[in-house]
Amino acid sequence: MTAFGLFLLSMLGLGQQMPNTQHSQIISRTDWGARPSKLVEHFNGPAPFVIIHHSYIPSACYTTADCIQAMRSIQDFHQLERGWNDIGYSFLIGGDGMIYTGRGFNVIGAHAPKYNDKSVGICLIGDWRTDLPPPQMLRAARELISFGVAKGYIHPEFKLLGHRQVRDTECPGNRLFSEISTWPHFSPKPNATENEIHKL
Repeated sequence: MTAFGLFLLSMLGLGQQMPNTQHSQIISRTDWGARPSKLVEHFNGPAPFVIIHHSYIPSACYTTADCIQAMRSIQDFHQLERGWNDIGYSFLIGGDGMIYTGRGFNVIGAHAPKYNDKSVGICLIGDWRTDLPPPQMLRAARELISFGVAKGYIHPEFKLLGHRQVRDTECPGNRLFSEISTWPHFSPKPNATENEIHKL
């Protein structure tokens, strides 16, 4: 079974450490030691938007052990300090090239006001204002998006946005924003009317 075939198992809480392949590996919530969500609210897919973030803090992690610690730190900040239901993002990408499951697909997030119930929020762990994330992170993010489209979680005509396009923030950092602006489906105009969303 391929790494993305095993992805479905991880989404069901049955994920195991995946063997090394040319594809990105998936780390389930159980595998990174996530605290249970206080509340899980779903929205009907497929999501018409994908929104890219950086964590800024914590800084970039390059080993699985360090990335797991970063995941726990982010969840602690979001749940315990901000009082959110869970870690805010749908998925996070570590410098180890792995995809870490946050809230998952079709779960209302806490990463982009007005878009939380219609988007997949992907955070690349680290500060990407001046440095470009390493190739394995960028590849993992793009593979995750492709998988979401293939499985019907993300609309085939989705719009790709940087967090700064939907609120006043420098996130996902200048360097990462410049990078994603070259990716397919990037939209320089973030706003879509309700009619446009329903057409997707």
